[in-house]
Amino acid sequence: MNGGLLVAGTTSDAGKSVVTAGICRWLVRQGVKVAPFKAQNMSLNSFVTREGAEIGRAQAMQAQACRVEPTAHMNPVLLKPGGERSSQVVLLGRPVGEMSARGYHGGRQERLLGTVLDSLAELRATYDAVICEGAGSPAEINLRRTDIVNMGIARGAGLPVLVVGDIDRGGVFASFFGTVALLAPEDQALVAGFLVNKFRGDVSLLEPGLDMLHGLTGRRTYGVLPFRHGLGIDEEDGLRVSLRGTVRESAVAPPVGEDVLRVAVCAVPLMSNFTDVDALAAEPGVVVRFVDRPEELADADLVVVPGTRGTVRALQWLRERGLADAIVRRVAEQRPVLGVCGGFQLLGEHIEDEVESRAGHVDGLGLLPVRVRFAREKTLTRPVGEALGERVEGYEIHHGVAEVTGGEPFLDGCRVGQTWGTHWHGSLESDGFRRAFLREVAAAAGRRFVPAPDTSFAALREEQLDRLGDLIEHHADTDALWRLIESGAPQGLPFIPPGAPA
Repeated sequence: MNGGLLVAGTTSDAGKSVVTAGICRWLVRQGVKVAPFKAQNMSLNSFVTREGAEIGRAQAMQAQACRVEPTAHMNPVLLKPGGERSSQVVLLGRPVGEMSARGYHGGRQERLLGTVLDSLAELRATYDAVICEGAGSPAEINLRRTDIVNMGIARGAGLPVLVVGDIDRGGVFASFFGTVALLAPEDQALVAGFLVNKFRGDVSLLEPGLDMLHGLTGRRTYGVLPFRHGLGIDEEDGLRVSLRGTVRESAVAPPVGEDVLRVAVCAVPLMSNFTDVDALAAEPGVVVRFVDRPEELADADLVVVPGTRGTVRALQWLRERGLADAIVRRVAEQRPVLGVCGGFQLLGEHIEDEVESRAGHVDGLGLLPVRVRFAREKTLTRPVGEALGERVEGYEIHHGVAEVTGGEPFLDGCRVGQTWGTHWHGSLESDGFRRAFLREVAAAAGRRFVPAPDTSFAALREEQLDRLGDLIEHHADTDALWRLIESGAPQGLPFIPPGAPA
């Protein structure tokens, strides 16, 4: 088998990442050696591979669904927004510069098509099947000429395309039809059919519409996936996270101790790797919420200042909103605060930044004995160490170089009283360390909270990925899906006018 498939969507957030992961897990359970692929990802949520390459976290999770190690070829182009109009371009795991959206779409993106096709060819030579994820919609006609992630990659590699639509939003039939009808004939020939996502209710009530859609487009529907809570894998875009919502909708067990532990995460601008707190949210009795007002810190037992693509901008935002003063008061009262990566940097004494913000010397909050200098070379590592008597694994993604001048050692950073800082993302996924840290926080907060003795974050992730595989296995036409992956789009699919404009 040397198969492939592109999972496209009628919109952003239609469920492409989840469906891709689900198909990957279903295939690997059939004994297929499979890999994920996304030519271009725009995300502030990234991960470091074992060889020190930076890729989107969604592709790292899809690799876990495939039970393989992630590599740079699985996400050859990563765009990390630095504001409304510019992004850092990460090529094959390494940053190559900042670029405006106009500059990128004005020519640079088109020149990368060969690079992404080479990465896809490398994966296809190694694996039995490669399941590719698109971005946004394939019918973004203003960007089709330079497209390297949707129909550009499908046509370049001859991949069949499955279009996913979120029926929970409404308008899914119009979205399916319109997506196909706005594509050029050569692109339409690769669109094999549709997959309905997030359906609530009796599928038989949907079937007349699916029959009519088949009559209108000549394309079948490969499955209707029911709505399920808590199925999201690591999100691509921290800018869209709800400031009032919980991290995950999935149910967790009741607290082991008498009290819950409340965690407030400051929703700083350009928040990156906010998935660091998912491991806290998975703990029974830990309540995690994102906040943007100082009064929301009052009842928090732990305040987390997360990573950010704009450390100086985040520091200014904290000051403007009064959150900085609230954090300073917490520290004076010996109430727990944890800074991660950019959040760690802004807790220090001062920052020298001629790279990210180009602001030069900026005073930090002065809560940790740390001085930070931004280097042009990005640190991308997968460190292993020990803290609180427990083994810890993590990953580092930062330009800031920290000089620690005091306090107690804490991973690569330091601790002063109940204020903690580290560059390590993902450290809280280490179960023993997370439990030890939460015990310290509970003691400092005066809470009768007890960490569950048997919570395994890795096992919870595996359960989640298996649920995605189950969703495909039980609710998609897997025989037809298998034929599509193995043999490509059916021949003779009709053209739906008007097609792409000239």
